[in-house]
Amino acid sequence: MPRTITLCYRKIIDAAATTAWDRLVWEDTYQEFRLQAQTLDPARQHRTFGQLLQHVAGAERLHFLVSAAVRGYLQQLGGLVPDIVDNLGRRFLPFSQFQFELINSDLQDRSRHQVAVNFYSDALTWHDTISTNLLVSVAGAAPAAPGAGQPTHLVALQPFLAISTLLPAAPPDEADAR
Repeated sequence: MPRTITLCYRKIIDAAATTAWDRLVWEDTYQEFRLQAQTLDPARQHRTFGQLLQHVAGAERLHFLVSAAVRGYLQQLGGLVPDIVDNLGRRFLPFSQFQFELINSDLQDRSRHQVAVNFYSDALTWHDTISTNLLVSVAGAAPAAPGAGQPTHLVALQPFLAISTLLPAAPPDEADAR
């Protein structure tokens, strides 16, 4: 019986990033981190994100404050999770929610700057598991033509991709049980 799920893809971006989108996100979040850290610690007593968290009240807000640097780049993705493709090599996984996270940063060593963007997919119907692949379709997607089957995608389970939520199957109606 098909179930409804959402997937979470955790994209980690650091100094080793090679794609243009990743490099731009890395650069802009580092610059935003520097600005926001200066606001929280004007005396510049602390150099790393960890030190700021430990010693500066309100430093946990840096996740949210720095996320502003990412929002414009997310629009460039056209509502599809980056890096995740189906077995035909197509990006297909729609998202409308994300969570930004500072993992590490250093005001004096930009190479230590590391962030994550957690992408939460829109609802998917999970039809089956084939080997290490999930057979899914976008929940509520209409067939391409009347009488046509449901469009599906076969996506490999891989590092940093996980089932985030699983909605329980609806209990059968009493009328269905008769």
